[in-house]
Amino acid sequence: MPEARFTVEVAGGVPVVATPEEIDINNAAQMRAALLEAAEHGDGTLVVDMSGTQFCDSAGLHVLVRAHMQAQAGGGELVLVLPGATVLRVFAITGIDRLIPNFPSLDQAVTQASAARPASSSPALADPEPSSSPSS
Repeated sequence: MPEARFTVEVAGGVPVVATPEEIDINNAAQMRAALLEAAEHGDGTLVVDMSGTQFCDSAGLHVLVRAHMQAQAGGGELVLVLPGATVLRVFAITGIDRLIPNFPSLDQAVTQASAARPASSSPALADPEPSSSPSS
């Protein structure tokens, strides 16, 4: 089996991670690294394009749920492209399809992610505390 690759590009100002045909315990750490790299290129909002993915096990699901939670904690959003019924079924059975926004096309996902981008350009891992004047 060829090495799984997770490519990171930018579409419409939003980082997009394209996933390989299979995501499993053997490459889940690579996906996590690609998602972290993508988060560095944006403001916490990113798209995961799973249009070429035919299989995703629990390790891959775990990485996606964690990335979604981190994006939300930073004021961003993780959006999935899930055009195929095979992988979408796994997301539906586990309930993740109701947790993470997903769309059948990359264009729809990028449009949603662009609209969901935070107003400020601060990094996703920035301090969520608002600035306040020191009290005396």
